[in-house]
Amino acid sequence: MTLASLRLIRDVAHCQSISKAARLSAMSQSAVSQAVREIEREISVQIFDRSTRPLTVTPAGKLYLDYCRDVLRRQDEFETSLKKLKMETDGRVRLAAIYSIALSEMSEIEAKFAHAFPQAHLDVSYLRPERVWAAVENDNADLGIVSYAESSREVVALPWRDEEMVVAAAPNHSLARLRTVSAKDLSGATFVGFDDDLPIQNQIERYFRDHRVTVDINLRFDNLVMIKQAVAHGAGISIMPKRVMREDIAANRLVALHLDPPELFRPVRIIHRRRKSLNQVASGLLDLLIQDQAQLA
Repeated sequence: MTLASLRLIRDVAHCQSISKAARLSAMSQSAVSQAVREIEREISVQIFDRSTRPLTVTPAGKLYLDYCRDVLRRQDEFETSLKKLKMETDGRVRLAAIYSIALSEMSEIEAKFAHAFPQAHLDVSYLRPERVWAAVENDNADLGIVSYAESSREVVALPWRDEEMVVAAAPNHSLARLRTVSAKDLSGATFVGFDDDLPIQNQIERYFRDHRVTVDINLRFDNLVMIKQAVAHGAGISIMPKRVMREDIAANRLVALHLDPPELFRPVRIIHRRRKSLNQVASGLLDLLIQDQAQLA
């Protein structure tokens, strides 16, 4: 018994007429009549009393009609639920991240996301910190990864990780032979800094002030990629999260010198709008990010 057959019986009973049901189903009257007879023959029950006008449903036919309506209702519920689930799991999630969330690291996150949600799509944008915040606040991104974020009335900042910050130097720099350095070791050094409107630069400058250290800022950039390149080419030393240096250290482009004592850490947070209802895909990405960081802790 097909769903089309069940719908046909339901339509004939609703219209109380084979001709009207034929028009409703875009079928010929003879085709509907033949289909009804085939169904009655298959279940060995006369569904309609054809001696009456309009058609009436026999007592046995009422039982079958209830069955038809129940199956069709269940089918409609199934299709509705499946469509809703597919919209959730086949959906799209927008993630805005600061530049220093390395592409290699994000590729790992994207691979895990694709495995968990094979029908969904993850859009990743790399932006300056203030633009990541604005993207989330203005609902142009579902989630954001940004440093130095604090919750506000509109945006929730969830702890993700605190990254140790180290001194970055070229392998041939005079400090490179040291494994650890103190603040005083940096005094007078040529330094490659961040733009002075970035929170990370404010933290570094506060560290220098607290230890009464003065450096000679040679260059400033708004992203870690440019700073790493400048340091690797001998433009000076810098202070940055060790995590973003992993590939450079492995390739011997940079060396990481730990601060003694280790006082600087860059807080990285996951942000989303406070009153935003995350769909299943966005919630899944959030869970994946938190679980992934917990495993690395």
